[in-house]
Amino acid sequence: MTDALTPPETARAREIRDFARSALLERTFQDGMDLVEETAAYLDGDGRRESRLLSRAAALAYAADSMQLTTRLMQVASWLLVQRAVREGDMTPEAAADARYRLSERPLDAQPSHPELPIALVEYTVRAEKLFDRVLYLDRRMYLDAPDEPEVNPVLSQMGLLEAAFRL
Repeated sequence: MTDALTPPETARAREIRDFARSALLERTFQDGMDLVEETAAYLDGDGRRESRLLSRAAALAYAADSMQLTTRLMQVASWLLVQRAVREGDMTPEAAADARYRLSERPLDAQPSHPELPIALVEYTVRAEKLFDRVLYLDRRMYLDAPDEPEVNPVLSQMGLLEAAFRL
């Protein structure tokens, strides 16, 4: 509902709001939060036990990789929470489009840093990178690829062309 003081919602804002309410975002949100929980449980449980069995070099690599994994998942979770805030009306689409809420491109080399790392850590890292790529794609489609152009009424546009043609 808009009043005389509130500007009408742009087509881009409507598209962002519609996306925030979509089943695709809901599935992505659930997948992301599930992976955050699974990874946290692993790092606090089995992962901690596995890291104690590693050589010093591998243990250092484990610490670095697990921090990188946690950071990646927090980036994804943050982006997903912004989209949920849009869906629930706690944030405007225009605010969500701000650069501070965008994801940064990830480095191309996301390989495990040591060959002795537990396979579970490697698997969580691969899953997190796939999820990040999926969310990055959605982010780019929603906020960077969508032009913020004023709506053009196709009927009025054609009428304008006809008027111009008959004036000649």
